[in-house]
Amino acid sequence: MLRLKYQNIVLVLLTPLFLLAQTSKNDLTNLSYDKLHDLYFANVGKQKKQIIYTNAYMTKAQRENNSIRIAKANYQIALLYYKSNKKKAIQYLDSVIKYSEGSKDKFFPAAAYCEKADFLKAQFKFKEAMINYNYAEKNALQTNIDYYYVVRDYIAVTKSEDLGEYKEALDIYKECYRYYKDKDTRSPDYAGEYVNVIFGLADCYKSLKKTDSTSYYNKLGYMESKATNNEEYKNLFILNEGANQVLKKNYVAALDSINKALPKMIECNNTGNVLAAYFYLGKTYDGIGKKKTAAQNFIRVDSIYKLTKEISAEFMDGYPYLISYYKNLGDKEKQLKYITAYMAIDSTLNKNYRELNKLVYDQYDTPHLISDKESLITSLNRAKVKTYWGLGFLFLTAIALGGFALHQYRTKKQYRSRFEKIINETNRNDNYEFNKENEPGTDSIKIRDIGIGEELINQILEKLNRFEKDKEYLTPNITVQILSSSFETNTKYVSKIVNVYKEKSFIQYINDLRIDHAIGQLQKNNKLRKYTVQALALEFGFNNAESFSTAFYKKTGIKPTYFIKELD
Repeated sequence: MLRLKYQNIVLVLLTPLFLLAQTSKNDLTNLSYDKLHDLYFANVGKQKKQIIYTNAYMTKAQRENNSIRIAKANYQIALLYYKSNKKKAIQYLDSVIKYSEGSKDKFFPAAAYCEKADFLKAQFKFKEAMINYNYAEKNALQTNIDYYYVVRDYIAVTKSEDLGEYKEALDIYKECYRYYKDKDTRSPDYAGEYVNVIFGLADCYKSLKKTDSTSYYNKLGYMESKATNNEEYKNLFILNEGANQVLKKNYVAALDSINKALPKMIECNNTGNVLAAYFYLGKTYDGIGKKKTAAQNFIRVDSIYKLTKEISAEFMDGYPYLISYYKNLGDKEKQLKYITAYMAIDSTLNKNYRELNKLVYDQYDTPHLISDKESLITSLNRAKVKTYWGLGFLFLTAIALGGFALHQYRTKKQYRSRFEKIINETNRNDNYEFNKENEPGTDSIKIRDIGIGEELINQILEKLNRFEKDKEYLTPNITVQILSSSFETNTKYVSKIVNVYKEKSFIQYINDLRIDHAIGQLQKNNKLRKYTVQALALEFGFNNAESFSTAFYKKTGIKPTYFIKELD
C-alpha cells in the first residue's frame, strides 16, 4: 500500500521562462524574506509568479551576501525544476548544501539532502538516495530533533516501499512512534507525521503477514485521523484494513472496507491507492469465487498502470491471474496481451532494481512466459492464415513446418553438442573460461618485435592481466580509449598488443571476457537464470540483449537462452 507523505514544501513544474521575470524585482527586494517566501508558496501552480518572487529573494540574498538565504533561494529554484529536469534540480540542491553547510539552520542542509534523495529515488538510484538521507539525519540530529524523526520516517518509507526491507523499516517506525508518543499528537505540528508513522507500522506488519498487529495500528490510525479531521488518511487506514482482511480471508469484511475507501481515493486523486484498491478488490472477488469480477478489477489495475507507468511488485499478482483466466476461457488474444504486459513490467522492474538483485515475481519463470507467448503468437497467426488462405495454404504450411522441424532437430543436436563441450570444459577446470586454453598467457609469452619496447609491452600485459582479474571488463561502454587512459598509455599500443598477444580485436577481446564470465556465473547462480536476456546483458556489461546474444553465439556457437534452458 502506498502511504501519503507530509513535507514542508510543495513541488511544482518549471517553465522555460526562469530568467524572464525581472519587471518588478527591484521593488520586491524591499519586502522581507518571510514575505517573499510566503508569496512564492502562495502561488503554487502559477510558475511565472513564483519565478518573480524567487528571483527577488535571490537578488536580495546576494546583495546582502547572506549565505543561508542564498541557500533557501536555491532550494526554491530546485523545487521549480522538480518534474522538468531532475538533474538540474539536484545541481541547485547541491548549491543549497554548499551555502547552508554548518549554518545550524533548523531545516538546511537537511531538507536539501532529503529532496536530493527523493530525486535519486525517482531515478532508481537507491544507494545514493540512502547516503543522502543519512547526511540529512546527521544534520537534523544536531539542529532540529523534530525534523530528525521526519527524516527517519522517510528512510523507513524507502526501506519498506522501495527496497522491501520490512523488518528494518519496522524498527525505524517503532523508534519514531516512541518519540511521537511524548508529543501533542493532535496538534498541527505533529498530527500529520504521527499518522504517517502509524500507517508505516500497519503496512509493515501487513507485509510481514502479522495481521493482528496490522489491525491494531489500522484502528489506532483511523481514530487519530478522525480526531484530527484527516479524511484522506482515515480512508487510507480503512483501505489498508481491507487489504489486511484479504490476508485473513475475511472476504466480506474486506469488500466492505475497500468499497468504503475507494471513492475517497478517487476524490483525492490518489492514483497509487486507487490502483491498490482495485488490486485488493480483485483478490477479494477471487476469494469468494467471482472470477469474472476479479478479472475486471485486475484489468482496472492494468489500465491505471498504462496511464501512470508506475506499479510495485506488491500489485503484480493480477497479471498471472489474468493470464490463467483467459487461458481457461480459450481467449488466446487476451492471454497473449497480458503475458506481453507482464513481461514488459518485469523487464522494467528488473532494470530499475538490478543493482539490488530484486526478483519481481515467482508465479511464472521467464522461459515459461516466453514459451507461452511464442506458442500463442504461433497459434493466432495460424488462425489468421486459416481464415484468409484456407486449407490449401495450411497444406503448404505443414510442409514448411516439417522442413523447419527437421532443421530444428539438426540444429538442436548441434547445439546440444556445443553445450556439452562447455560443460565438459567446466568439469575439467573449476576456473573455467571458455576456450581460454587457446589464448596465450603472460607466463609463456615471448616478446615479439612489434615496434614497441619490451618493457612497455610487459607493463601493458601486466595491466591487462589485472584488468581481467578485477573483472573491469564488466564496466559498460568500455573502449580502447578509456582503457588506454586508465593504463596511462597510447591507444595504438594497447590495441596492437591485444591484437598480437590476445590474437583478437579489442572488441572481441572484451566480449569474450564478458561471455566467459557469464558462462561461469550462469552455472553457479540459478537466480541469474531467471533474468530476462535484457537484464543479463546489463549484468554482464552489454548495452542490450541483441549485442549480448550475438557475442554469446559468436563465442560458444549457441544462444544464451538455449544455454540457460539446458542448465535448468
